[in-house]
Amino acid sequence: MTIDAERRPRALSALTALLLATAAATVVVEVLNYLYAPSHGFGLAVRTGWALLRTLGWLLLVRQVRRNRAVARPLGLILAVTTIFAVGRLVVPRSGLPPLPGVIGFAALVLLCGAVVAMLYRHPVVREHLVRHPNRLVFTREGLRMQEATPRQAPVTGWLLTARIAAFTYSPLMLVPCLISFGELRDRPEWLLAVLFWLAAGIGVSYAVLLGTFFLMRGKAGARRYLAWLTLFVLAWDLPLCYFLLGLDGLVRDGAPLLAAALLTWYGLLRGHRTAEPDAA
Repeated sequence: MTIDAERRPRALSALTALLLATAAATVVVEVLNYLYAPSHGFGLAVRTGWALLRTLGWLLLVRQVRRNRAVARPLGLILAVTTIFAVGRLVVPRSGLPPLPGVIGFAALVLLCGAVVAMLYRHPVVREHLVRHPNRLVFTREGLRMQEATPRQAPVTGWLLTARIAAFTYSPLMLVPCLISFGELRDRPEWLLAVLFWLAAGIGVSYAVLLGTFFLMRGKAGARRYLAWLTLFVLAWDLPLCYFLLGLDGLVRDGAPLLAAALLTWYGLLRGHRTAEPDAA
């Protein structure tokens, strides 16, 4: 273990430190936003709790980087984009100007997230080392053993993997505004059935995405179309409910992160399809 640590490139060590700093900055900015918020309602508590849970995502990314996993690059991109939206929606209050500490913290977090994406996708040493795939139990002549499972189709490891990870964020991004809407039912009980369907849809989407990405990772062309239409359904279902139940403020705060994830999914599917075309020919 000591020998591996000594041979580890400085760029990966710097990336690990940058990821830990980003995780810490996320917590600090969220705490500042909560402390400086003019009111501490149920919606703010739910959004803040979800944003804080993203810290676990950054720690998971640190683990993937230390193991030189190829999944670290798309995971870092999704975390950076969604973290900026998740934190940014809490910086701006419903009325008035945002507090200066929150603005400064958010600006620092944006710079950190930008630096993470730049290192993951632009630094040659990082790109060279983040190529390993998860170990799986396989059967060999010596018996069962754990070894790296390299995908059979190379394009799956690129933009399609980004689309897969982005799609997995649909369910939590739908459930956050849904849970906030339960707090609005005291004044608008007629929307109870709609919120219950919203909750069921948020849970069901996770299984639908799991099914689609299962075939997507196996290079099935139909899986791309399925996931693209599923993304359109998620937007058509979630965004109107955000507007009618949480107003324009809720549409911006809770709809924008989902829209960003959807655009990343569509872009990943498009780029992945173009990458696979030469192989198909």
